[in-house]
Amino acid sequence: MYKIMLADDEGIVIDSLKFIIEKNFKDICTIDFAKTGRGVIELAERFRPDIAFMDIQMPGINGIEAIKEIKKISPSTTFIVLSAYDKFDYAKEAVNLGVMEYLNKPVNQKVIIEVIKKAMRLIDDQKEKRSYDLLVKEKLEIVMPSIEAGLVYAILFQEESPGDMIKYNELLDIKDKYGYMMVLEYGDAVEGTDLSNTIGASIKAQSFSYNLREIVKEYTGGVVGANMTNKTIIFIPYKESQIDYNERINIIENARHMVRKLVQKIDSEFRLGIGNVKSLDRLVESYREAMNAMRNSDGTVVHFKDLPLGCRYESNYPIETEQALSNNISAGKLAEAKEAAERYFEWMLNNYSDCEMDIKLKVLELVLYGERKAYLSGGMTYQFTSRQDYLNTIVSMKTYEELRKWFIQKVCEACNNVMTKKNEHSNNCIEKAKEYIKEHYKKDISLEEVSRKVDISLYYFSKLFKDVVGENFIDYLTRIRIDAAKRLLHSELSIKEVAIEVGYRDSNYFSRIFKKCVGVTPTEFKEGNSI
Repeated sequence: MYKIMLADDEGIVIDSLKFIIEKNFKDICTIDFAKTGRGVIELAERFRPDIAFMDIQMPGINGIEAIKEIKKISPSTTFIVLSAYDKFDYAKEAVNLGVMEYLNKPVNQKVIIEVIKKAMRLIDDQKEKRSYDLLVKEKLEIVMPSIEAGLVYAILFQEESPGDMIKYNELLDIKDKYGYMMVLEYGDAVEGTDLSNTIGASIKAQSFSYNLREIVKEYTGGVVGANMTNKTIIFIPYKESQIDYNERINIIENARHMVRKLVQKIDSEFRLGIGNVKSLDRLVESYREAMNAMRNSDGTVVHFKDLPLGCRYESNYPIETEQALSNNISAGKLAEAKEAAERYFEWMLNNYSDCEMDIKLKVLELVLYGERKAYLSGGMTYQFTSRQDYLNTIVSMKTYEELRKWFIQKVCEACNNVMTKKNEHSNNCIEKAKEYIKEHYKKDISLEEVSRKVDISLYYFSKLFKDVVGENFIDYLTRIRIDAAKRLLHSELSIKEVAIEVGYRDSNYFSRIFKKCVGVTPTEFKEGNSI
C-alpha cells in the first residue's frame, strides 16, 4: 500500500485528487489530507506518507516551509507540488528541496495519474535499493568475521604464504603500512600470569564471541581474529612506524576500559597483551611480543614496551633492512637480498666507519645468520667445517671494499643455494613423475596416482608440474599418448588396437582427441603415411 497525503486549503482540490486516486489506484492507496501548513506537518508525523501533494499557499506555514519540516520527520517522502502560482523562486526552492514534480493548477487528470505512477516507480526503486543494501549489509556482517579471521591467520603464517596478507589487506581496504597486535586471553580466574580453565573458556567462547567482537570493535576498530583456544588475536593498523609515549598511554588506558566492559558483559576474566608497532611483513613479531608481555607480567593489560623484554635498538638502527635481508635470503630472492645487504653495509660505513672490527664482526654475524636461514629454507646438508676460514678471511682484509664484496658474495651464494636446492628438489620430483608417466601411459593413470608416487600432495604437485613442465598433467599425458599413437599408426595395427595400446578404451574418443591434437583423424593420418 502507498500512503498518499494531500495538502491544500481548497476542499474542491482535495476532493478532486481523492476522486482521481481512488478511481485509478483504489486497492493500493491509503489517503489522508490536511488544509493548513501546521496541520500537514502534524499529519505527516502521524501518517508518514510515501507521496505528498503539496500546495504552496496555505494558511499559516506555506508549502515550501512545510516540506522542509516534513523532510526532517519523513525523509523518504516523495513530494509533488501543486500550485496556482507560477513563480520562479518557488519552483527553484522546490527543486532544491528534491521535489519530484512542480505542477501549475489547473492540472489535467492524465497528468495527475502519470505523476502518481512515476512517484510509485520511484518509491519501488528506493525500497528495492534499501532492501538490497540491507541484504548486502547482512551478508557482510556474516562474511566479515571470516575475512578478518583470514587476515589474522595470514599475519601469523605469512612466512608460508606471503601473498595472502596482501590480498586480505586489499579486501578490507587497509592502506596503513604499519600496525600492532593485541592478544586477548580469557578464563575462569587469574592465576599469576595465567588464566584457569582455558579449555572450558575456549568452549564457552563460542557463546560470547559475538559480544566480544562487538566490544573489541567499539574500543579498537581493529581486525578481530577468530577464537583460538582461549585467545582472540587483534590486528590494529597504524599509520606511523613508532608510537610515542602519550599515544602508548592512551592505547593502554583505552584497552583497560575495554577489558572492564568485557568483564561486565561476559562471565569471564580477561587479560590483554599489546605488541609494538611493526611493518606489515613483521606483524608476527608484534604478536609474539603481545604473548610475551602477558606471560611475563601479572597485569590485566600489559604493553610489551613497558617490560624489560626483547632487544632494544639504537634509534637509527636499520632493523627493517636487516629483517628484509633475512627474509629475502630465506625466500631465495637474489636481487632483493643483494640490495638489502648493500643498504645495510652503507649504513655501517656512514655511521661507524672508524669501527673496523665492529663492522667486520657484524658482517660475519649477518653472513652466518643468512647462511643458517639458507640451510633451514633450502634443504641443504650442513657441513660443520664449511666455514673454518671465514674469521681469518675477514680479519685479514685491508679495505672496506674487500669486505663489502665478500659480504655481498656470501649473501648471493646463500640465496643461490636456496633457489638451487629448491629447484633441484622440484626438478627431481617432476623428472620422477615424467618417467612414471612414460612407463605407465598405456594404463588408466591419474594425477592423484602420480602425485602419490612422488610423495607430494595433489594440489601442490599439480601446480609444480605446470610450473616446471610448462603444461598441465592432462595435456602432458595426452601428448605422450598421441606421440606414441603416431608411431603405432605406421604399423599394421587397427585404429581400435592403437587406441587401446596408448591408453584409450574408447576408439571414438581417441579419434576425437587425436584430431584435436594433430589436425587430422587417425585414419587420415594412417592413410597419409601409407602413401
